[in-house]
Amino acid sequence: METMHHNHKHTDTCFECAEACERCVTACIEMGDRDSKGHDMTACIKLCRDCADICTLCGRLEARGSEFMRDFMVLCAEVCEACADECEKHAAHHAHCKACAEACRTCASECRAMSANA
Repeated sequence: METMHHNHKHTDTCFECAEACERCVTACIEMGDRDSKGHDMTACIKLCRDCADICTLCGRLEARGSEFMRDFMVLCAEVCEACADECEKHAAHHAHCKACAEACRTCASECRAMSANA
């Protein structure tokens, strides 16, 4: 297997997405898992935690030029899309969900582009 070349911008995007997800989880937990409208935030919390983990791993693997990077970018894009879909349900009334959804969409887009060019 050939090792992928390091793309500093992509690595930063992965870590920025992971940070947005962690911030979203923290805000959701501080609401007591339910927002002011009574919406259950459990799915949001779970997806954000998964997304933060895969984005962090994807960024780390990309930073070291792992030969497995392409496969993780594909998975990362899929998880980011799922997380963005969930966070967008709450984006109109929670800034942290809006920021998370935006970061996830950006990360998913970059992961797809990078994996297609690998």
